[in-house]
Amino acid sequence: MVSVLSLWLPIIVAAVIVFLVSSVIHMATPWHKGDWLKVPSEDNVMNALRPFNLAPGDYGMPLAGSMANMNTPEFKDKLKKGPVIFMTVRQSGEFNMGATLFKWFLFSLLVGFFTAYVAGVALPVGADYLKVFQVSGCVAFMAYSFGQMPQSIWYSKNWGTTIKSMIDGLVYGLMTAGTFGWLWPK
Repeated sequence: MVSVLSLWLPIIVAAVIVFLVSSVIHMATPWHKGDWLKVPSEDNVMNALRPFNLAPGDYGMPLAGSMANMNTPEFKDKLKKGPVIFMTVRQSGEFNMGATLFKWFLFSLLVGFFTAYVAGVALPVGADYLKVFQVSGCVAFMAYSFGQMPQSIWYSKNWGTTIKSMIDGLVYGLMTAGTFGWLWPK
């Protein structure tokens, strides 16, 4: 068993590497360019929604509110007529990229921490590089990727976008695996 505290260096280095690789994937390649569709007549739709002063949050439309209401003719008619929408409303104003990137880095540290915990419980000091790579890579891949699928399963997020994000997670998992294998205590 290896203490999580003794794995602080691979945790931090893996988070930095994932941060840099994810920046390249999202900013220097067209990989995610088509993930979002533009709403037709965007200005008209935004102008129509603006008077409702929607607070930041997640919304569903139509929303039954209960299992009993899902079976009403009114709700079924709304579903049939559409549109059926799941949307997230953000706070209006400029997008704070710095704060978002900071949260992403903290998330990468958290993934690194739990990767270190699992690998540390499973593997001894001086474990073989490939064994460290396998265990840490699997844990990191699952952390970066598997949470994507419920969005497609439950909320109809485009499966192509989900699969691309999971491929990103595989790359991040491989980067984490390589870092942990490289910096594993001898």
